[in-house]
Amino acid sequence: MSFTLYILCSKKFPRTYVGYTDNLERRVSEHNSGKVVATKSYRPWVILYTENVKSKKDAKNRERYWKTGAGRRNIKRILDGFPPKFK
Repeated sequence: MSFTLYILCSKKFPRTYVGYTDNLERRVSEHNSGKVVATKSYRPWVILYTENVKSKKDAKNRERYWKTGAGRRNIKRILDGFPPKFK
């Protein structure tokens, strides 16, 4: 089973959300319908970035990276219209 790491961006507020799923379409729908408590107040959400990964373990590791300082700086680069930089 493959997983997708995703970064969402709120259309109304200066917020991003990082997560992973095995069904991206369903998960984004859950975020936008208010079923996810952490994102309910900042709807609607749009997909900012995705990465396909091979395993749940890899997805968790990539999610952890995107929540670090370096990952957040890369999210800012994406929001500013530039590609992320990885070392």
